[in-house]
Amino acid sequence: MHDLIIIGAGPAGLTAGLYAARAGMDVVLLEKMFAGGQAATTYLVENYPGFVEPIAGPELMANFENQARRYGLDIKYEEVLELDIAGAVKKVKTDGNTYEAKAVILAMGANPRELGLEKERQFRGAGVSYCATCDGAFYKDKVVAVVGGGNTAVEDAVFLTRFARKVYLIHRRNELRATKAEQDKAFNNEKIHFIWNTVIEDIIGEQKVEGLKLKNNKTGEESQIEIDGLFVAIGTVPNSDIVKGLVAMDEYGYIITDENMKTSVEGVFAAGDVRKTPVRQIVTAAADGAIAAVMAEKYIGDIR
Repeated sequence: MHDLIIIGAGPAGLTAGLYAARAGMDVVLLEKMFAGGQAATTYLVENYPGFVEPIAGPELMANFENQARRYGLDIKYEEVLELDIAGAVKKVKTDGNTYEAKAVILAMGANPRELGLEKERQFRGAGVSYCATCDGAFYKDKVVAVVGGGNTAVEDAVFLTRFARKVYLIHRRNELRATKAEQDKAFNNEKIHFIWNTVIEDIIGEQKVEGLKLKNNKTGEESQIEIDGLFVAIGTVPNSDIVKGLVAMDEYGYIITDENMKTSVEGVFAAGDVRKTPVRQIVTAAADGAIAAVMAEKYIGDIR
């Protein structure tokens, strides 16, 4: 039996793994896809402490992973299917094995929120994307649209100007929610065209994205624009389905913790974007992971 199982290899999970491994705990980290989480799809990270110059998201997260592995963190790429965490022995079933541990850290992160349009999923990979860093290069000299008004949307719009000849930024309000620094970059970029107080009613196209039907939410006026790609950046949805009914959550599915990352279940901790928190950044996720690992170590020491 392990001391600790960590689920998820984003900034929170990898930091928890680093702290747990350095503390000499018998720890295993389970990840279904790739290490780094959403941070690994970020083009440039400019606000992570210690880096004077911006660092690419994939590079930063590779550093996270390599540092944790250096201290012996065992990372297994398996999908978690089921958890039994009510008792003193926590059981985690994956698509390949069943693991047991004295404590668990939930660090599954969050996924991009969908618009909920009829053709959205149909055209995913055929003009609809949730990752500008991943797909931006496919739109060289083309016209794209970004929907959203926060940091991610504005950063995506600026990044896409490296490839696209025109970038529409569509926002349902009349002002952006992004930081002033990010807004300034967008407002000073002549390739970015803002469409305010507007929502997307429908995606136009038969086999791929060819345009959008828009509606002004102030005047009710409807319009259309021709585009080649749509990038959705309207927030996230927590990857918490697997623990639904097992730990306390808020109405949006984010796991509720105290300041020590403790959930409603003894010996179960949560960290990063999957938990209810006012700020979701790489640095806050890493801090969550460190706290969760230290508190998990203390919990295990107390029950011995």
